[in-house]
Amino acid sequence: MSPYPLWLENLLQTLATGIMVGGTYALMCVGLGLIFGVMRVINFAQGDFLMLGMYAAFYAFTYLGVGAVFGVYFGPIVAAFLAGPIVFVIAWFLHWLLLARVSGTAAQGAEAEGHYAQLILTLGIALVLQNGGLLIFGSWPQSIRTPLSNEAWFIEPVFFNKSRMVAFCVALGVALVLYLFMNRSGYGKALRAAADNPDAAIYMGIDVNRAHRLAFAIGIAVTAIAGGLVAMYYPFQPYVGLEFVIIMYTGVVLGGLGSIMGAFWGGMTVGLVQQLSTLVLPIQLQNTAIFVVFLLIVLFRPQGLFGRSVERM
Repeated sequence: MSPYPLWLENLLQTLATGIMVGGTYALMCVGLGLIFGVMRVINFAQGDFLMLGMYAAFYAFTYLGVGAVFGVYFGPIVAAFLAGPIVFVIAWFLHWLLLARVSGTAAQGAEAEGHYAQLILTLGIALVLQNGGLLIFGSWPQSIRTPLSNEAWFIEPVFFNKSRMVAFCVALGVALVLYLFMNRSGYGKALRAAADNPDAAIYMGIDVNRAHRLAFAIGIAVTAIAGGLVAMYYPFQPYVGLEFVIIMYTGVVLGGLGSIMGAFWGGMTVGLVQQLSTLVLPIQLQNTAIFVVFLLIVLFRPQGLFGRSVERM
């Protein structure tokens, strides 16, 4: 017989789940927030790059021998990290071939600073990735099968699912590394300069187009790692990106557009709201609660929960 009342057990369990899920959402949002903060590009294909990260981690774990070498417990984490550089290369070349034509210095003087072309292009990339994924990977749902998803640590009265807890800890680590990279490294300072004032950055010898390419590739890679982590406990197929892209944009707007740390806390907020809503609403309506909170934030604090109206990065 538990010494805790049932309502308290449910509340604590829901809070724990919300924090764990929110950590992975936060990492997704950080990748999108980096792209928007530096490039000011609304990337409709972000969810589909998340899908590529899931499949990259899945094939690395299953067919490249990562699972056999590192085991069923540590292997999924290694596979998730490998998804980052794999999708980084894809994103780098996509920016070089396509996005560089409608963003950065190429967009200066264009109608609406190239935003119309960017929207159409990223939407086209999303459609190509979705349907290309359907042709290559098939429609059958996949997942990285590991005992982690079926095991839990128990700290009375809360169960911590091992796969979600591991994903949460890894997501925190990756987000911290990205934060240090942006604030302590020379490349990070160059990205911040290109975001704050592209013209002044050019005069200082910074290649703005290259900075945008690096920001785009890193933002996509971070989201791909998040996808590899989610693949440990969530089944996926080529259209799974549609389920997460709305969550990512909601988190970025909630945290404050252009703020990487705001995007992180925005993602955490989305995870908490999504899970806490199940205490009073049917599970089918949990995303409705997210949008209700989103509309309230936009109404009363349009700069976001953790951003300032003048903050860019």
